[in-house]
Amino acid sequence: MIIIDGSFGEGGGQILRSSLALSLITGKPFQIRNIRAGRKNPGLMRQHLTAVNAAVEVGQAEVSGNQIGSAILTFSPKTVIARQYHFSVGTAGSTTLVLQTILPALLVADAPSEIILEGGTHNPFAPPYSFLEKVFVPVLRQMGPDIALHLQRPGFYPAGGGCFTVTIQPKARLQRIDIMERGEIIHRSVKAYVANLPKMIGQRELGVIRSRLSWDKNALELIEVTDSHGPGNIVTAEIQSEKITELFTGFGMKGLPADQVPLEMIQEVRDYLDAGVPVGRHLADQIMIPMAMAGGGRFRTLPLTLHSTTNLEILKQFLDIRVEVTKENRNVYQVNISS
Repeated sequence: MIIIDGSFGEGGGQILRSSLALSLITGKPFQIRNIRAGRKNPGLMRQHLTAVNAAVEVGQAEVSGNQIGSAILTFSPKTVIARQYHFSVGTAGSTTLVLQTILPALLVADAPSEIILEGGTHNPFAPPYSFLEKVFVPVLRQMGPDIALHLQRPGFYPAGGGCFTVTIQPKARLQRIDIMERGEIIHRSVKAYVANLPKMIGQRELGVIRSRLSWDKNALELIEVTDSHGPGNIVTAEIQSEKITELFTGFGMKGLPADQVPLEMIQEVRDYLDAGVPVGRHLADQIMIPMAMAGGGRFRTLPLTLHSTTNLEILKQFLDIRVEVTKENRNVYQVNISS
């Protein structure tokens, strides 16, 4: 049995989710201790427990320690079952992180699957639905599986209440891909979403973005969301290049002035454009497991986050792979995964 220290590296839920995903893929049991020890409220929280229970169902697994607040979890998968699943986080907790846990195994299952996910779809500290749709899933399609997404209802932080579906036509083995160049930029767009809030919030955000990035006003769009369970606000910047699309997000939160919401996102956009790489920081983290499943792959990206370096170490505990991280210059790194 593989023993995982949950306080290692970023010390959060990423270690748990990656361990569950890799256990489902490999069939190897594991025990994780000190779950989320690096967080203010350590142990399993509701969205982490939903991910655990989803993995238990998908992998017909035996599990102990799957309770709110638990610091130790033991997980032993049996057989991955492809069928229709319905998982509800029950709060604004991230549905996309639950999907991140079970999707890799279902990509290579022996039959199609459909997953219905309810909870938060656009919330801080997780990839929003828009990122899955525009960035992550298109990359996965290049590796062989056919994946379709449908957003039935957005769920913004803090109310949640969103719902989306995922259908998967699997591939027995993922195809290796290399993502080394992005090519010429062919389209840029910014969207400000406001749900049950004054539209002037989105207008102020778009004004800040236009003044800081100097993008054409025709690239900016205000979207009033009418089917949200509660108030919510996000801004997204999409950069579509010849070979890849990237998306960056700023999240509105209570007490955060509208003109500050896009500032971190604007800096991420600048860093990405200045570095000239195809893969942004968040995609770098998420593409590692699929590339390892394919037996290898290469990509160029920005300096790796703590999430990414932690993920690489977890990968090595489950799979017999080699990982080489090469620094091209101060802002550009190359990651090479091989079997």
